[in-house]
Amino acid sequence: MNRFRNVLFLAGVILVAAAIAGVAQPHIGGAATPSSTTITVTGNGTANATPDKASFDFGVQVNASTAADAISKDNEQANAIIAALKNAGIDSADIQTTQVSLWPQTSSDGTQITGYQASNSVNVTAPLGKAGDLVDAAVGAGANNVDGPNLDVSDQSSYYAQALKLAVADAKTQAQAIADAAGLTLGGILHISDEGSAPTPIMYGALAASAKSATPIQAGTQQIQATVTVTYSAS
Repeated sequence: MNRFRNVLFLAGVILVAAAIAGVAQPHIGGAATPSSTTITVTGNGTANATPDKASFDFGVQVNASTAADAISKDNEQANAIIAALKNAGIDSADIQTTQVSLWPQTSSDGTQITGYQASNSVNVTAPLGKAGDLVDAAVGAGANNVDGPNLDVSDQSSYYAQALKLAVADAKTQAQAIADAAGLTLGGILHISDEGSAPTPIMYGALAASAKSATPIQAGTQQIQATVTVTYSAS
């Protein structure tokens, strides 16, 4: 009996020793390493482009004693303007009606309707070389409201690609400067995102409708901008 108890006691001692050994044994796979240092910057790039197309709003306003007469006269003038634009080489797809309106005119005290005013406006987009002639054609056909031009670039994508390259280069320059100042070595790109940016439009005020010669339109320069946010590793 005593021998049996000694055997049980010895077995218990062995199990306890094994358990202690298991607790003391290191976990296979290694301890977790601290997260690496990162540098996040925002880069900007600008590509200069010469606009090659222009858009205008041409409108006409007429007054008449009745609403029907006002609309009728306005429609006649608007059709004449559209015909003149087409004769100047503008395709129907590039002429879009943007407004048709009619409202009453009242006496000074607002108690009586004295007549009606109707208006019609069309938006036209054309190559820049035709812009001046379009103004003259529209005004010659009766347009008494001219607004524009809004100048733009047809090939936005290629200029935006140039701006993106400049933005990425700008981001790297900033990140390198930060790394140098902090005594770090700049690593590779961990994440990059295109923040996007709209081109900066060139807009001019309303043009005089009494031009005696071809209306001059200067292209100037349009800035197409891009912005990226880039995260680099550093050590």
